[in-house]
Amino acid sequence: MLILVVALLFLILFTLFEFRKHHICRDRIPGVVHINGTRGKSSVTRLIAAGLRAGGKKTIAKTTGSAPRVILESGEELPIERMFGANIREQTKIMKFAARRKIDALVLECMAITPEYQWVTEHKMAESDVGVITNIRPDHLDVMGPGIKNVAYSICNTIPSKAKLYTSEEKYFNVINRIARENETQAIFTDKSKVSDEEIKKFPFFAHKENVSLALEVCKNYGIDRSVALNGMYKMKPDIGATKVYTVDRFDKKIHFVHALAANDPKSTRTVIKNIKQVYEQIEEIYILLNTREDRFFRSKQLIKMLAKEEFEKLYLIGRETARVKSFALKNKIDQSKIMNIGWTYGDELITLLSQLDKKEIWLFGIGNIGGNGGLIVKYFKQESKKENGS
Repeated sequence: MLILVVALLFLILFTLFEFRKHHICRDRIPGVVHINGTRGKSSVTRLIAAGLRAGGKKTIAKTTGSAPRVILESGEELPIERMFGANIREQTKIMKFAARRKIDALVLECMAITPEYQWVTEHKMAESDVGVITNIRPDHLDVMGPGIKNVAYSICNTIPSKAKLYTSEEKYFNVINRIARENETQAIFTDKSKVSDEEIKKFPFFAHKENVSLALEVCKNYGIDRSVALNGMYKMKPDIGATKVYTVDRFDKKIHFVHALAANDPKSTRTVIKNIKQVYEQIEEIYILLNTREDRFFRSKQLIKMLAKEEFEKLYLIGRETARVKSFALKNKIDQSKIMNIGWTYGDELITLLSQLDKKEIWLFGIGNIGGNGGLIVKYFKQESKKENGS
């Protein structure tokens, strides 16, 4: 019994010591930006960090998206190796690392999913000066649901206290604003219309106006001029899951592959398609490539329901679950003549198939998920595009 009491006392003292040590590290970092939301967290993290670095701020960033990375003051990236999976204690480790380097700002992507851990990461770890909520979409409903309002309240757990909160979320801004006021924090809505098509076209990858407007406002908060911040953002390395257009010339045709495989949910996917069509006004018809996975059938069903209400020329199904997805598409009244069940495929095979289309210019939107067959297709178009551009 005595051993148990001593062990418990030791554990309590050790926890208090670690808690105190973390707060000493936190106090040594002048500015912390904490980014949460359903989509775009990694991209916004990178955009903000790039803008701050361009403005002379010694900045470290950490992303937890498609490929977790620590981005150093120079822009150099270090991969995060996880032996036992993701754990929110990573945030305390990166803050300790950042404090040692005497930086000006740390930009953190929220890595917590459950409501309780989201609250802990902000109010016990990050204690940010600036909070960011990118958007609120129906995702991770198993832990944040059952409905999207529950998701909104969960994400709002990372609204900081006595600070500033920037968001491009319009539908649930009232919820965000109310909780921000309760935390004595100013909630600021960022207007994507302030970012022009011309500014978006200068990015070497496709950047969403919502994300750019968020990043610009945060940089402005730190005294960075808009043009300076934008120039830094143009030079940044995008997240592996960022939307990008790869173009290859084959069989006397120009094939544009839009990598939107990280969008995942229907609303985000629809937004990507809409934004791409607005920026590239020459698009007349679109073709859809849906990557299917055995462990993501629910996601495929959501996207099929979305596509049933959209205009497109053809739906190519790839991956491991194409037969089931095709059956579901037919039940949702997608014309059978529009559906092509390809199954597991490779880039050259896909290009050969597309070459049979009676079009000189083809816009193929890759959606669904970057895992499995989707990742292979992205890698193919990325490599082929680089070869043709000589880079």
